Amino acid sequence: MKLLIKNGVIITESDQYQADIIVSGGRIHEIRKEAATSELFDQVVEANGCYIFPGGIDPHVHMHLPSPAGFSSDDFFSGSHAALFGGTTTLIDFVTPCRGQSLTEALDRRLEEASSALTHCTFHISPIEWRDSTKDEISKCIDRGFKSFKVYMAYKQTVGLNDDHLLKVMQAVAQAGGLVVIHCEMGDEIEVLRNQYVANGNTEPIYHALSRPGHTESEAVKRAIELADQALCPLYIVHVSAKESLEHIRTAQQQGQRVYAETCPQYLLLDDRKYDGPFEQTAPYVLSPPLRKPADKEALWQALSDGTIQTVGTDHCPFMFSQKAVGRDDFRKIPNGVGGVEHRLALLFTYGVLQNRITLNQFIKLTSTNAATIFGLFPAKGNVSAGADADLVIWNPVTQCTISATSHHQNCDTNIYAGIAVEGFPEYVIKDGQLVV
Repeated sequence: MKLLIKNGVIITESDQYQADIIVSGGRIHEIRKEAATSELFDQVVEANGCYIFPGGIDPHVHMHLPSPAGFSSDDFFSGSHAALFGGTTTLIDFVTPCRGQSLTEALDRRLEEASSALTHCTFHISPIEWRDSTKDEISKCIDRGFKSFKVYMAYKQTVGLNDDHLLKVMQAVAQAGGLVVIHCEMGDEIEVLRNQYVANGNTEPIYHALSRPGHTESEAVKRAIELADQALCPLYIVHVSAKESLEHIRTAQQQGQRVYAETCPQYLLLDDRKYDGPFEQTAPYVLSPPLRKPADKEALWQALSDGTIQTVGTDHCPFMFSQKAVGRDDFRKIPNGVGGVEHRLALLFTYGVLQNRITLNQFIKLTSTNAATIFGLFPAKGNVSAGADADLVIWNPVTQCTISATSHHQNCDTNIYAGIAVEGFPEYVIKDGQLVV
């Protein structure tokens, strides 16, 4: 099928211009600045007054994630459905093995779980222990095209690694030509604080935030950068939330170290005042790292503008309120995670582009191009050019709506962005040359 997209304004990481796009065989066949003849095409989409973006790439989602409170409420089908409605056509999820399970076996199982996804889907692989076979398993995953490996400095009872094993993973990944993705929180200190609060009868959701103060993130960021430098390993730091973390990241980047940073819409738009109130109001905001202070939000926006942060992911991992309620009497039992895959582009466009915090070109880099480049998907994805995959968003910049848990597409009965107004929304979403929204 041949598709023509007429009269849209194409936005790339460095350019902005009006042209027609000819799509054939799932790829962008041609970009033509002079008008194409509509009669020659099977389908014509009029994009007058709209922007054309490369399909969004969310580099951080958790679909069908197991927890003591049950699986996260979005599986790959429902989560990818919500992603498409928000303009995201590629998701990067995670492969987390069980203890003693090989990375490749866990990868095969996760690929099967993701077979229902409506978006493109790829994975970061998570070594949760160091075994004699781990180095070889890392190489085998890279041979299969999976080059990023997620490690955790928290959650040491389940998936976290101590510094010795972190260094071994970083060295193995670096030698094999991969990239380490890292969750930076000082897990040991956090566990002490969590247990102290509960022992003193402090069980409400606010103590989730108080048990994970900003320095437990920033000190972990500093340590992770030091280990990566020692291992000569590229490093990608997920969900940066604390102002102090940015200074360590910025310094490493200025010294030439390959350190990339990601933040999330929740850290840009919400703060720890969401933890003031009764359980029903505050439990939906339990996530890790927790929401920070207003000053942290402003520092993160500045880091987006000056290039310290390269991507905006969502850490999409929603739970029904009944699942959150498992921790009503003990915040440690509240499953950590919130939804957002559907709202990422609209929130960043409204509160970033329209408020002059970032440019349209930066918006494209933060939501698509940089993730494609860092994780080896560029130039097929994250790009509007001849030969690229026809994953495209036709964006109406004047559409207005208010986010609501009753109208969103994610499978969750709460929404941390409920009541927030957004301006700009996908008019059409195209994946592999097919009109899917």
